Amino acid sequence: MVDDSLRITVLGSATPCPQAGNACSGYLVEGGGVRVWVDAGSGTLGELRRYAGLAEVDAVWISHLHADHCADLLTAYYGLLYADIRLDAPVPLYGPPGIADRLAGFLTNGSRRSPVEDAFAVEELYDGHEARVGGLVLRSRSVEHGMPAFGLRVEDRAGRRIAYSGDCEPCPALVELARDCELFVCEADGEGPGHHSAAQAGRSARDAGAGRLVLTHVGPRTEPERAVREAAERFSGSVEYAAPGGVFTVTRRSRTPGRTTPSPASSR
Repeated sequence: MVDDSLRITVLGSATPCPQAGNACSGYLVEGGGVRVWVDAGSGTLGELRRYAGLAEVDAVWISHLHADHCADLLTAYYGLLYADIRLDAPVPLYGPPGIADRLAGFLTNGSRRSPVEDAFAVEELYDGHEARVGGLVLRSRSVEHGMPAFGLRVEDRAGRRIAYSGDCEPCPALVELARDCELFVCEADGEGPGHHSAAQAGRSARDAGAGRLVLTHVGPRTEPERAVREAAERFSGSVEYAAPGGVFTVTRRSRTPGRTTPSPASSR
């Protein structure tokens, strides 16, 4: 970390499986002197290593336990324990209830439970969970995805903020989490239970008063350009697509361009 900016790099944004040149959901948040790997979908570990080695990751945060958001934790476990890494202490892993047993269930190959905790210092999320990692504060809220799932708000010492939806349908908790954030990264997998459409992502950004909207996890039947247009019809701030390798740097702002008269956060 050579500067004090707050930024997020897209390691992958594909759904429901990796595409050529685009891994599943994963992001690298850098700021406050630390690096946080946010979601670890299939293919994201290799992309992460373009920017940082596993030994340089200060924490991992997982939104929910669908494979397209957490599968690369399995190979990260092998990397942390059996590759050319000197691990002074397990890496903090913040994730939904049961994450350690889910990993161990896959990794265990005999009578002895796989020592997941040798690689990861697991801390289970709950609604309102807060963790400090270096100069960053990670706040989590429960969101609606038909299973335990969480959204994330990252704030640095300068008060700059990034919000991330994970996977969820529009809900008041997400709007509150993203309230007045300079950057809101929101999924747009398609309208239906447990997900946002692009238009709904625009509405959630507007209701939260976010500064900029980045659409991620765009469904395979929707072209990113179309998703951006649909979101922009409902949100007056900047709307961009989370292309793999994209880097979004957060700066402070003096106003909330996305805010209009709020509509119900759960409207479709």
